[in-house]
Amino acid sequence: MEPILLYGFPAGSSMGLVAALEWLGKPYRLCRVDMLGEMRDPSYARINPRHETPAFITDDGRVLSETMAIAGWLEARDDQRRISFDPRSPDADRMHQLMGFVNTGFTAAFSPLWVALEMETPNPVLQSMLREWGREQVIERHDRLEGMLGDGTFLLGERPTLADALLIGIARWLEFLEVADKQRWPGLAALRQRLEEDPAVKYATALESGQMLSGSGACMGHVTLQEVIERYGVEQAEPA
Repeated sequence: MEPILLYGFPAGSSMGLVAALEWLGKPYRLCRVDMLGEMRDPSYARINPRHETPAFITDDGRVLSETMAIAGWLEARDDQRRISFDPRSPDADRMHQLMGFVNTGFTAAFSPLWVALEMETPNPVLQSMLREWGREQVIERHDRLEGMLGDGTFLLGERPTLADALLIGIARWLEFLEVADKQRWPGLAALRQRLEEDPAVKYATALESGQMLSGSGACMGHVTLQEVIERYGVEQAEPA
């Protein structure tokens, strides 16, 4: 069977993994998940008890969660090294370093802003504090990443890799959460523009917004979340 990526909308970090699957070029399927509705339903816990995307069904029917685990699965099957490098090479070490930074400190910096936005019971004082703290953290993390950029077209040279995929899924939160003008970081702004113009990223972004376009041909179609849960979900134990 083809692996299945469960990607979230709106503005899910998983958008970048859709692009990575397109770059990889091997057959896969997708499942589109409404993070404000379907993902919060109790039944989704059968796929991911933490009620998060992305999630991934492997080609042997196992469920993976967490971006780094999914990226690792893709890297291990990238035998043509389209989105990664020889695992013993300095480039591979550098890619893992950048992926680690993006997936931890860079992504986590946005957390206070998401908490303020999604707070069910409004608390203006707390929300204002969260937004101020979040903006400071996001700006600091962008400063760090700007300083880590090299001279290549993408994060690691002249072609996009898994590191670029992780970044582009998160970086657009800067505007979505109204933190700062992206031109404050010219290197990152230029990198983002190149990625946003990439056909795989355009395809992934269109799917996220509900446009069912044709990509590279590697995607074999969408499956419904209900089908994924019924076929691959793990039954949850009843509370004591």
